Amino acid sequence: MKTYISILRGINVGGHRMIKMDALKKMCADLKFENVKTYIQSGNIVFQSKLIDVDKISNTIKENIEKYFGYDVPVLTFTKDELGTIINSNPFSNDKSKKSEFFHITFLSDFPTYQNIAQLEQVELKNDSYKIVGKTIYLYCPNGYSNSKLTNNLFENKLKLNVTTRNWKTTKQLFEIATTL
Repeated sequence: MKTYISILRGINVGGHRMIKMDALKKMCADLKFENVKTYIQSGNIVFQSKLIDVDKISNTIKENIEKYFGYDVPVLTFTKDELGTIINSNPFSNDKSKKSEFFHITFLSDFPTYQNIAQLEQVELKNDSYKIVGKTIYLYCPNGYSNSKLTNNLFENKLKLNVTTRNWKTTKQLFEIATTL
């Protein structure tokens, strides 16, 4: 049985698309996922499953959220090992001049095309910086993510992909939860 982390885009934000975590856990248990844990209210699920296809897991969760709750919610799923690699590959984490409380990770539904990356590179940034590595964008937002142009909507518009962002603390905590299952 493998351990997975699924992250949902845009639930429980600003009073929209509200899903209680207990109801989300029950839905996952109904899907035969085991040892289901959620973390904070923004749609983070850690669980174990015999399934091995992360795209199939994402689609199953997405379809059942629509069935149970009536919301069309993008879902991205990673294995515990994939999330560990993402954390260990953060290009900003070895730079002692950068504070980790300003790190964020944007997870992408697929690899961005060079053409769409070129569109993103045209966006003028002040103090923020980002690095695209595979299906991940590492963000450094020293004035706070809420003050950054590097939003999910920007990435979705420029890269033509589904994305969702988590702060560094949440990302590391999800990995920690996955490690303890």
